Amino acid sequence: MKKLSLLFAIAVIVLFACKKSSPTTTPPTLDCGTAKTFSSDVSPIIASSCATVGCHASGSISGPGALTTYTQIFNARSSIRTSVANGSMPRGSSLTTAQKNAILCWVDAGALITKRV
Repeated sequence: MKKLSLLFAIAVIVLFACKKSSPTTTPPTLDCGTAKTFSSDVSPIIASSCATVGCHASGSISGPGALTTYTQIFNARSSIRTSVANGSMPRGSSLTTAQKNAILCWVDAGALITKRV
């Protein structure tokens, strides 16, 4: 009985000693210090990285569809934010941290076409 108890105690110790601890990852903080505007900050990124042939050009039915106008982009802002934040878009390339921050901050600030005055 002593051997069985000792064996059980060793098994419990090994089990807990080898348990993987889940990493605690803190999501990166956004640098939204400067207000982002659609025309100067977001539109150029979308035009060069998203609204391209085979992705979200005029007539596209991929994902949220075409992303060629402010209205289309505004209406898709939630899915754009999610896709940019998790890195799943743009496919076949990546955005710089500054580009990601520009899009994320713009959406988080209300996705306005111009700055609030």
